Amino acid sequence: MENIRRASINDLSQLSELFDQYRVFYHKESDIPSAENFLKERIEKQDSEIYVAETDGILVGFVQLYPLFSSTRMKKYWLLNDLFVNENYRGIGFSKELIDAAKKVCTSSDACGILLETGKSNDIGNKLYPSCGFELYDEVNFYEWSNK
Repeated sequence: MENIRRASINDLSQLSELFDQYRVFYHKESDIPSAENFLKERIEKQDSEIYVAETDGILVGFVQLYPLFSSTRMKKYWLLNDLFVNENYRGIGFSKELIDAAKKVCTSSDACGILLETGKSNDIGNKLYPSCGFELYDEVNFYEWSNK
């Protein structure tokens, strides 16, 4: 790996394209201008942590974490909401390096852990996350209310 680092406002153009690819992967309409606005707001407001994978000056992947809190543990908890590596750079180890960056954010912020969800049909993710130390927690039901 060449470089895993925190994203900056200077990365916005390339990061927006990657973020758009990520959204299209999850069956959303391509919308790079909106992706750029969304990411710009996250970076400027510092309400998420975004790390990028870069090789030869090209951003090839990213991870985005949002802060949560665990009342029972009385500590910060991180939601690993987004992890994406461009298809041309998969299988090289960027995903694991981005997850390692997320773990460092967790440790350095004295958080109690990282939470994530992925689809049952995401074969790659369902192999990746356990190989990075994540445990499948199936003792609770996950519910969502959506204000579409």
